[in-house]
Amino acid sequence: MDIQIITRDGEPEYAVLPWDQYQSLLKAAGIVQAPSREATVRHAAAPDQVLPGLDQLRSLREGKGIAIEALARTVGISPSYLALIESGERQPDAAIRRSLAWELTVPGWRDES
Repeated sequence: MDIQIITRDGEPEYAVLPWDQYQSLLKAAGIVQAPSREATVRHAAAPDQVLPGLDQLRSLREGKGIAIEALARTVGISPSYLALIESGERQPDAAIRRSLAWELTVPGWRDES
């Protein structure tokens, strides 16, 4: 088997293997329904698109009772930049999206990119 192990902090975190070997493992495990290769590739291409719900960032923040200054400070950006993101004038990079997702506990924004 051609497996690539990806580690974080010296510990194995992911195993990457060729698609046909993955399918063979699923079959050996008795798992009948697996996602098609096309569906998997489409999903993997998604990080470049604007994440759903980003246009509702302000209402999510306000709904949780978080001041714009507090969220901006926690995420590591200025309140004015966060205001631009909330108004749709700026698109945050992947690191800011992940931080916003973490602070607002919105799983759909937790893309790997």
